[in-house]
Amino acid sequence: MENERLMSKKKPAYPVSNHLDNYLKEYNRKIEIPIFYDDLLRFSGSVVVYDSGDKDTLWVRVYYSEFERAEIDLSLKKVYSILLSDGSDNIIQYLNIDAVDFCTFGNSKPFRIKVRNILNDNFTYFYIKKTDASRIYGLELEHMLSPYNLNFLVYKDTLIEEHIAGIPGDIFIKDMLPKCSESEKSQLAKEFVKFNERCMIRLLGDMRSYNYVIVPVHDFDHVVYRIRAIDFDQQCYEGKLNVYRPQFFKENYQMVELVKNKLLVSSVDQYKLEERSIVAKRIISSSNRIKKLRSICKKDEISTLENIKMLREYIYGLTLDSQFKKCKTMGSVLDLTLDFVKRNYEDVSMKQILDSNIKV
Repeated sequence: MENERLMSKKKPAYPVSNHLDNYLKEYNRKIEIPIFYDDLLRFSGSVVVYDSGDKDTLWVRVYYSEFERAEIDLSLKKVYSILLSDGSDNIIQYLNIDAVDFCTFGNSKPFRIKVRNILNDNFTYFYIKKTDASRIYGLELEHMLSPYNLNFLVYKDTLIEEHIAGIPGDIFIKDMLPKCSESEKSQLAKEFVKFNERCMIRLLGDMRSYNYVIVPVHDFDHVVYRIRAIDFDQQCYEGKLNVYRPQFFKENYQMVELVKNKLLVSSVDQYKLEERSIVAKRIISSSNRIKKLRSICKKDEISTLENIKMLREYIYGLTLDSQFKKCKTMGSVLDLTLDFVKRNYEDVSMKQILDSNIKV
């Protein structure tokens, strides 16, 4: 009930505008592919996929008629080559499509494709989804404003996304968090503060624990944890500001408790400032590309008028910047939010330079 009150019940998929389509073409995101999302819906049957504990994963493994399976397998191998290699047919003979899974939960209802290299048994995944402008904006902003690059392709009504490796947040919190050392818990608390701030700044919503992964990275004699979003469906849609703050979802309660128990208020403020500064630097370094995306998003319809009015009031209450009250699209709210973060960073940097010159 708590999350139902926080979020709208159903978010519609928004079409890709001509301007966004041209942007995708300019930056090599739009490439012709040999199979569409709707082609994969022609499965003959399915079986439930269970995890190692015999719990329903909400994915089903689909199968196709013998005639269609050969054609679909070949097309999926070609998609793999286009997404992760040079697009040639040279590697197709070494690939096998081990599984095609369909998710019955959530808005996007994706297909998950498991591809195995038959020479060494290494495997990877990619996802096929219905194209949605909100999700594309989310993927592009993640690519430019987060520490991670993303690889995806769009062709007409089909979106191809590479797999983001990591331990699903809900599984990590349940099975692994209790076993973490105290220093690891402190480091996780820091990362959650930064992740929370990053999501709010770029208006990425619905980061419940199953919509992000935790990535352990071995660094010398210890493990460093990183948190990565994996679902970008709720980019710039909801009207309530708390939807864009992972701390307010009950699924993240244990992560919030970590922050309370492990970090001083001054440390939390410091990490928020660090993340805002890093995002501001990425906005500056992304230069023309992010300017183009923001300009297109400002004119695009990716939310309801009710949500736009609600969110601009929330953010005005935080920033006291009257420009937010004039926003007529969700893209305009996003554009002003990013500009606000960038201006604050530049103002502080300039003040530091001036103070330094005065001291000299």
